[in-house]
Amino acid sequence: MTRRALAAALAACLGGAALADETHQQHAQGAPPDRLGTVSFPTSCRPAAQKHFERGVALLHSFWYAEAERTFAQAAAADRRCAMAQWGLAMSQYYQFWEPPTEAALAKGAAAAERATALGAPTDRERAFIAAIGAFYKDHATVDHRTRAKAYEAAMAEVSRRFPKDLEAAAFYGLALLATRPLDDKTHAQEIKAGELLEAVFAAEPDHPGAAHYVIHSFDSPALAPRALSAALAYAKIAPASPHALHMPSHIFVRLGRWEDTIQSNLASSAAARDYVATAAPGATAFDDLHALDYLEYAYLQRGQEAEATAVVERVAAVTTVDQANLAAAFALSAVPARYLLERRRWAEAAALPLRPATFPWDRYPWAEANVMFARAVGGARSGNLAAARAAAERLQQLVEATPPTQKAWKDAVEAQRRGAGAWVAYAEGRLGDAVAEMTQAADLEDQSDKHPVTPGAILPAREMLGELLLEVS
Repeated sequence: MTRRALAAALAACLGGAALADETHQQHAQGAPPDRLGTVSFPTSCRPAAQKHFERGVALLHSFWYAEAERTFAQAAAADRRCAMAQWGLAMSQYYQFWEPPTEAALAKGAAAAERATALGAPTDRERAFIAAIGAFYKDHATVDHRTRAKAYEAAMAEVSRRFPKDLEAAAFYGLALLATRPLDDKTHAQEIKAGELLEAVFAAEPDHPGAAHYVIHSFDSPALAPRALSAALAYAKIAPASPHALHMPSHIFVRLGRWEDTIQSNLASSAAARDYVATAAPGATAFDDLHALDYLEYAYLQRGQEAEATAVVERVAAVTTVDQANLAAAFALSAVPARYLLERRRWAEAAALPLRPATFPWDRYPWAEANVMFARAVGGARSGNLAAARAAAERLQQLVEATPPTQKAWKDAVEAQRRGAGAWVAYAEGRLGDAVAEMTQAADLEDQSDKHPVTPGAILPAREMLGELLLEVS
């Protein structure tokens, strides 16, 4: 490594902790501070509403949806004729990269989209943005999520075509492309298309939070990750007020094996999330904190930092309530302890791993509960507790069936876990041929789809288990 490269690496390693210190006091005041990046989104709204509106758009670009909703409501209160404030409220209910909206969120978003249309924005550009989000909510009671997401993508493609110099149109179109990307396309054609569009936005406005954020998502795969490194190094500095912006660079750091950078990024994110939730939802754990801890645990285990990894597990085990019971929270709550026990080969403890907190709505996230059942099944089979292993494998089958066909990537992931667990049960029962065949199927299935961005990686990769199994039976 050259001296210049070493200096850059050291700066990156220290950047997350420095940013956490810099924003700690602002977050502790309870409202997101001003450093959210640069957004220029002219509208016909009054100046008093416009400042809130652009802040809301910046919050959208960092996926801070709850704060965005509050901020767009302030814009609407400042100018009741501001149709774009209602557009923002509708956008705040559509978590494009995370999960489909709940029925309540769909109803709220659809109502805001209808109000935006009824107010009659005076410019073609504003009406185009409003029509695009309206396409997502249209017939939401009878039309499936993916069809409506594709309709929004097509509408944003038209907005971007009609207004080719509009950076916001390009940024939101790029995100729409990423939200509908097929996870089983190993060519990453749609991600590359989005990434090239977003790279142009990033080049034109290097302080744009959405451009840097979405470039990271575009190239969040092993082969493409180097293309996003500059965006990853920039994003936390663009929007240090956002816990998510502090975390996002670690998506690329994980892909590139930059473990110390991953650690610093998520320490900063976790600290910012704790500062914010202390006032916004006292007594709760921030889902942003849990998401950061998931990636932090992965990095500590990669580095073999046993004490630090144990401390993360203990923090997650102590969680009783979360500020938002969403996919990121569900996955972290189940993945962190499962990953730790399986990586450390603590089979007996894995076989008895509890699903907690008990008050969490696990029925909404069967693929998250599956992480714990997978740990129980593998741990039971490998520690000789076949009763626990079989019961957990049975539950995994139920969770496969509970995962809707519209969530194909998750359904396949849980099925791969079920087959992997079944392979270890077969091995424990002395059915060696069946064990190898089932583990091979698990590995082949897991290879078909890329990982979901909510997770840094598989809890225990099936192909890794296949290699270990082959050594056991040889």
